[in-house]
Amino acid sequence: MYGLWKPRVLGAWRVPATGPVILAVNHSHNIDGPMLMGTAPRPVHFLIKKEAFIGPLDPFLHAIGQVEVDRASADRTAITHALGVLERGGVLGIFPEGTRGEGDFASLRGGLAYFALRSGAPVVPVAVLGSAERRGRVIRALPPLRGRVDVVFGDPFPAGDGSGRRTRTALDEATLRIQERLTAHLENARRLTGR
Repeated sequence: MYGLWKPRVLGAWRVPATGPVILAVNHSHNIDGPMLMGTAPRPVHFLIKKEAFIGPLDPFLHAIGQVEVDRASADRTAITHALGVLERGGVLGIFPEGTRGEGDFASLRGGLAYFALRSGAPVVPVAVLGSAERRGRVIRALPPLRGRVDVVFGDPFPAGDGSGRRTRTALDEATLRIQERLTAHLENARRLTGR
């Protein structure tokens, strides 16, 4: 990442040094996941769509601990692997919107809240800004080479309300709480970076 772009990492000290953590990342470009993996203070295990596990990428992604997920259904194998990462005190990376889009956290799926409530792991919001910059691109699918990409980590927070409930209502409430925190972090990161 540092050879191709100029990442500026802000707030990495906010990521707890030990224990399970979920990094909730906005997703507006293909490079967002690799950018976070290359700049995070701890190794990150992402839930990645199974379509990415093709050709030479398949053994590589598995070797670096990424979790293959079938987005067409409730992939129990992926859920078990992701919970295993957290049970072992690792860092799970999630794009809470489920797919690439505007990167504004406008429509969250329930997966992030499920993992946070089930594991008790704190959620750290992460904003990747500048990856979708269109000016100066040499390769259409990538941000401008040597362009600045900002990775801004926020304060960790619990997804639950402290009651320990794991009901459907608790999951819905946690999803709304998470969305509010992620949206506020993104707005703050934009102000901080001028993007």
